Order: sequence, then C-alpha cells, then structure tokens
Amino acid sequence: MGNCNGLPSDTNQLHHPAAKLDDDDNGAPPPSTTSNGGGPTVRLCNSAPKSTLFTHTQQVKPLSSSIGRILGRPMEDVRSTYTFGRELGRGQFGVTYLVIHKKTQEQFACKSIATRKLVNRDDIEDVRREVQIMHHLTGHINIVELKGAYEDRQSVNLVMELCAGGELFDRIIAKGHYSERAAAALCRQMLTVVHTCHSMGVMHRDLKPENFLFLSAEENSPLKATDFGLSVFFKPGDVFKDLVGSAYYVAPEVLRRHYGAEADVWSAGVILYILLSGVPPFWGENEKGIFDAVLRGHIDFFSDPWPSISSSAKDLVKKMLRDDPKERVSAIEALNHPWIKEDGVASDKPIDIAVLTRMKQFRAMNKLKKVALKVIAENLSEEEIMGLKEMFKSMDTDNSGTITYEELKAGLPKLGTKLSETEVRQLMEAADVDGNGTIDYIEFITATMHMNRMEKEDHLYTAFQYFDKDKSGYITMEELEQALMKYNMGDAKTIKEIIAEVDTDNDGRINYDEFAAMMRKDNPDIAPTRRRK
Repeated sequence: MGNCNGLPSDTNQLHHPAAKLDDDDNGAPPPSTTSNGGGPTVRLCNSAPKSTLFTHTQQVKPLSSSIGRILGRPMEDVRSTYTFGRELGRGQFGVTYLVIHKKTQEQFACKSIATRKLVNRDDIEDVRREVQIMHHLTGHINIVELKGAYEDRQSVNLVMELCAGGELFDRIIAKGHYSERAAAALCRQMLTVVHTCHSMGVMHRDLKPENFLFLSAEENSPLKATDFGLSVFFKPGDVFKDLVGSAYYVAPEVLRRHYGAEADVWSAGVILYILLSGVPPFWGENEKGIFDAVLRGHIDFFSDPWPSISSSAKDLVKKMLRDDPKERVSAIEALNHPWIKEDGVASDKPIDIAVLTRMKQFRAMNKLKKVALKVIAENLSEEEIMGLKEMFKSMDTDNSGTITYEELKAGLPKLGTKLSETEVRQLMEAADVDGNGTIDYIEFITATMHMNRMEKEDHLYTAFQYFDKDKSGYITMEELEQALMKYNMGDAKTIKEIIAEVDTDNDGRINYDEFAAMMRKDNPDIAPTRRRK
C-alpha cells in the first residue's frame, strides 16, 4: 500500500486514477478528463472545465458585436481589465493564471479554457450548467466565489476568488495526517458545503482533496470548495447513471450506475478517512483494482494509526462509508454527529439552509425594498436564476405555476429543514408580495435570490427607475404610493414609515443614494458605492 506513514510516496498515484468507465462496450472512444490543476476527473460524456455568465461589477471592454459560441453573449476582452501573471495550475482543458485588476490592483485567479477544445454539444451544455450552479451557490463562505466570466476568440476566462493557501491535498501530504480536532474542523467545513449543495438541489459529484482550497496560508484559513464542472441539479428521488468522479473517492453505487446525492457523502467520508490516517481506504495498483476494492467495501480500522483514534471518529467514518446509500448518514446528520461538533458538544444552534436564510431576510425587509427586489428579479438573466427555477419547479408539485401554502410546507422539509406551521405561514405571507395567497415564480426568485445581486449598479438603478416614473431623480410620495398600490401595499401608514426610514435628508422624497443605501442596508457582503454621474 505504499508508504504506511502517509500518502503513497509517489503522490501522483493519489492524483492519477480517474473513476470513469466507458458507457459503451462497443469500441467507444475513451472518456476525456477534467482537472483544475489537481487529479484528473473523468466522465463519460466529454466534460470540460466550465464557465459562468456572471459579470464582474467592473466593465470589461467588448471585442465587437460578435456573439461567443460558448457563453452565447457578446465577446469581451478580459485583458483590458486584468493583467495576467504567473501560471497557477494546468489541466487538460485550461490553464489557471494569477491576474491583477488594473484599477483596483486586487488579485484573482483566472482559468482560461481553450474554446477549440469544447467541440460538442455536451461540452457546451456542461459549461452552461456550471454557470448556473455557480450563480445558484453564490455567497457561501466555503465555496470559491466566481467574479466574472468572459469569452474572446480563443478562450473562456473564469475570474475567481484567489485561494492563496493551496490545495487540501498538499497539506495532507505535508502533515501525513491531521489531529482529530483539526480533521473535525476541516470535515465540518466540507460537510457544510455538501449540505448547502444538497439543500439547494445540487450534487457536486467530484469531491476530493484537490477540489478544496485554502483561502490563505494561515493554519486556520477557511476551506473553499471549487470545480463544479461535473455538478448537476437534482430533485429528491432522481437517479443518475453516468459514471463521474475520481477513483479513490467514487461511491460504490456510482460504479453500479444507480446513484443520488448520497454519493457526495461517501466521497467526503473517504476524505475524512485520509485526514485521520494519511492513506485512502480503498487501494489498487490501477483503476480496476481501486474500483474492485470500493465494491468489496472492506475498510481497515486496525492498522496504525486507527487503534489510537477515538471510537467516535471511527463511528462517523463508518456511517459515511456505508455501502448502502439508504443506510448512509446524510450531510446534515453527519454535521450533527457528536464528533464533528466543536469541542465535541452538540450545539443548540440549528444549521440553516441557504434558501431559508434568504427567505427570512426577505421577510424582515420593508415593502419598498421587497418591490424593488421584485423588479431586480424580473431583470436577472436565465443563467443567474436557473438553480432557483429548478427549486421552484420541484416545490410546484401540481405544475400550476404557483406555490401554495401546502406545497411550501411539504417542500421545505425536503431541503433539510424543520419549520413550525406558524413559521411556514410567515414565510408564505412574506414571499407573497401581491397578497393573492400563492407564491408565483418571480415572487419565489425575489425572496430567495442572494443579496449580492444588488452589488450590480445597473440592477439597483433599474429598480430605482421603476419607481421614478417622471425621471426627476427622486421617488416622490405619490410615485411610491402608485407603485405599492399595485401590490396592495400602498396604505398611508406604510408610505409614511418608508419615507421616515429612507429619506435621510428629510426633504420628503427619496433620491438615488438614499434608495441605494436602503437596499444595501443589512447586507454585510455589499460594499456601499455611489452611482457614477
């Protein structure tokens, strides 16, 4: 099994084997691989590093009116905004560079994907799906933030948060293995990512140490999940059959071609086993040998250092590596395991799901802000809201185009949360902006989109112009009343409360800066900016 005191002495062995078999036994071409500078990842239908349509708040110079073949929108010259520096990593489809924003001097990572390598429809669809998923998961502390994506004539360029602390894989190699306390802290962050993904209807499908990066070199740096190139949207009960992943981390049901989101928990369990022992639980001289070991399912808890590892830690690993996915713990159950809790004591603080958190924030907003967000939601691109659209469809069980109280009450527990009837009723009333007793598609998007949508100045100004009908540069009391009446909110008391809250210079009307300040209030991630005149 190689070096028993750590990872295999040839560290490329752990990088290399890729869990992808041929879907077709009749001489189909071998699968392609995807890598984000770490171990190869294989999938049956040729996959590629993906991109996103999320545009940075900084303007990038358009190349021309030409529409990009991959992103489907005007091509842009990323080098007009960013200076490209040294190479950070290299995969089959792309190269990741350090880039510096020319105006702010802020550093980012940019993955440049050669468009000539994205040759078939599956490649392009995979790119677009990752776009949608990255939008959907935006704002999570343990997920690498995408800042923008641009297509020129040669490549798609993904500008991302720079994680200067390197891969989890490299730290495992350097340490051999982690203390239980350190392993628990890292595993807690990984499982939080898995839980967030699953609660938002996303399966990662390629969890491995190479796809977790440290934000900084500090010992206590946050861990960030990256590379959603093989990720998919799913609904409870969906079954997947395509073989994707990396050999050491692939779940047995994936090899059997009949799996769901539970496969992510297995992969996280394999990573935890490696964190504690320094070696993977399933070993083979080649891919077939690894797959056979995974299917046999024998896990060694007797060799060093396992005799000195706590029974509680072993209990969690065993529950995450149950062969039967129905018997395997879920991400939320693993997060509630005594060993994974800080200091080993179960916390009273519930682990919230992202969509529920967003709905609670929305409930607390004043009525002007709710209507303004509805205007923003109506102007978001398909790519930005595809994930929430999928969630809406999964809750709208009768396909009526609206979510009733009963559908909301049935749908929220499927996302991994328990709410009282009163809480569901309160969320229902908050999201139902027009007060007709149901939540329509735009109302759902409005209540659940991440607040960083307001980071875009054009979104805010579009919303302001919706209220400022006479284009005077101010929202008057009459304009406010007229806009809110449409949603049965325009009573005199509400108007008075909004003006008192938002009109900081007390001139009886709301200017753009007052409006923008109100929209950004209580959103710690949104930096205050003034609209350029």
